[in-house]
Amino acid sequence: MSRKKRPKPKLKEIVPKLSHIYAYFWPQIKPYRWRLMSALGALAVSVFIRLLEPWPLKIFLDNVLGDAANAQGVFANWQPRELLMAVAVAMVIIAVIRSLSEYFSRVGFFVVGNRVVMKVRDRLYRHMQRLSLGFHSRSRSGDLIIRVTRDVSLVRDVTATAIMPLVASSSMLLGMVAVMFFLSWQLTLLALVTLPLFWLTTFRLGKQIRESAKKQRMRESAMASTASESLIAIRMIKAMGLEERFADSFGTKNAQSQKEDLRASRLSVRLGRTIDVLLAISSAIVIWFGGKLALAGDMSAGDIVVFLTYLKRSFKPAQEFAKYVARLSKAAAAGERVIEILETRPEIRDKADAVELDRCTGSIRFNEVSFSYKSPESAASKGDNAPGTPAKVLDHVSLAIKPGQFVSLVGPSGGGKSTIIALILRLFEPERGSVTVDETDIREFTIQSLRAQTSSVMQEPLLLADTVYGNIACAAEDATESEVLEAARLANAHEFIQQIPGGYDAKIGERGATLSRGQQQRIALARAAIRRTPILLLDEPTTGLDEESESKVVDALRRLSSGRTTIMATHNLTMASQADRIFFVEAGRIVEQGSHPELIAKKGRYATWYARQQSRNQRPGGTQKFSVVS
Repeated sequence: MSRKKRPKPKLKEIVPKLSHIYAYFWPQIKPYRWRLMSALGALAVSVFIRLLEPWPLKIFLDNVLGDAANAQGVFANWQPRELLMAVAVAMVIIAVIRSLSEYFSRVGFFVVGNRVVMKVRDRLYRHMQRLSLGFHSRSRSGDLIIRVTRDVSLVRDVTATAIMPLVASSSMLLGMVAVMFFLSWQLTLLALVTLPLFWLTTFRLGKQIRESAKKQRMRESAMASTASESLIAIRMIKAMGLEERFADSFGTKNAQSQKEDLRASRLSVRLGRTIDVLLAISSAIVIWFGGKLALAGDMSAGDIVVFLTYLKRSFKPAQEFAKYVARLSKAAAAGERVIEILETRPEIRDKADAVELDRCTGSIRFNEVSFSYKSPESAASKGDNAPGTPAKVLDHVSLAIKPGQFVSLVGPSGGGKSTIIALILRLFEPERGSVTVDETDIREFTIQSLRAQTSSVMQEPLLLADTVYGNIACAAEDATESEVLEAARLANAHEFIQQIPGGYDAKIGERGATLSRGQQQRIALARAAIRRTPILLLDEPTTGLDEESESKVVDALRRLSSGRTTIMATHNLTMASQADRIFFVEAGRIVEQGSHPELIAKKGRYATWYARQQSRNQRPGGTQKFSVVS
């Protein structure tokens, strides 16, 4: 199928986009408006001084090197040596004032830009943390990282470091043209005859530069996503010998990014050199026609020099435009990408009248709950908040869990067990029906207060690149040392922690790379233990563990679940059999429920699965599982 060619954005679209970006981030800019105004003031002084710079040279040429007897006005009574000294001093003073004003303006813009970037990046990161799992499942992590790091940095160009100097340069252009008209309107009109050609070239090449910059941002995001995904899955990649395949994929995207970057650079250089040629043409016209005026006595040599200086400097803003157009184009594309995320509303958010959930009893109920995941492909094509193609996961699920009860969710993979746990945490919202805690719909509570009543241990324990102590203590604010140690003992982690070099102060590698899987899981259990919440959620907590590690984790789970409402999704039916109540979840429905003896007596799906697993575990080489309760 042939892809439709995207229409290229028109140049006139960039100004509204930049204005929108600037207005959008005005709340972050506003606290620094006086510093910004002072930087603009310093820039205005710099522009004015640049307008004065050629005049000492005119005075020198007309009143010192020229015929001193013809000196007029304020210079009529000056001696040549005195005037020469005054011109030299004036040139130094002008240079000093210009340097100081440019220093204060550039530093001011840089400070404002950096502080705005810091606030925008913090705001973007916090907003991304609040977005639902649905959004993150449809997004590529590498692309989001690029938006938080590089795209936000480019916003600096829109808010201060590029757009403000460009505005000042444009002001200088207008001032110089005005003075040129004052000196000779005929010569000015001739000098500006190349102006239409200049603007035509700038518009045409500028549009191509912006399009190339936008494509490059997309290629960089794709490259970052590939790198992020491959590094996260590095163990699997090595195990399956896929290094070359991922390296080739990354290399292709890297080459595409560099190709687009080179194209943008070539266009920028081409624009700059075109301006040089146009400037040379205008200068030749001035020298030719101005020389004739000077020979006729209508202009002085100083006037011609000032005029040529202004003409050359009048093209400076154009040259700066050539320099900044790529930056502003990238900044506009990056700013839109940042705003796109900031304007994405969390699919799951607090109601306006949501209340805080205080200590709950742990009663949980599902009332005819249905839920479907969106298809990432459809969502990507329709927008982040688009409905997408539904993938039914739960279908009219109803269940009731009493306070302090231990329940197990069992059944085939993909049946909806993990989704039930996710719905309790409000990581997703049900399409139909309701989930209640203590007989109140959880949507009536603030998300933060609801999750504060739960502790979770997932199949993949997330550990931070921090100390062992920090990984446990992070789950509870103001956790004391004795509480951390008690939680570690409860999770059967204290003994092995003391044996590793550094103990509780030992640094854990990123994603727990320096620990075994069983050790990682026990630290995750300690983190759940320190929260002391009435609800404990376990999602395949023993998957992938060896027999010894599983024994210690199961023992920790038994102690951790005591007195708590505990919901465990598991494929280990020996563990599940010790629960107070078992729910067999298949194809999004609860097909059986009851205690272990009741379900065995029914001789249904659970009994078949249990008998099959027991037979497999008792074969030579099989593993006899451990029970959750004593």
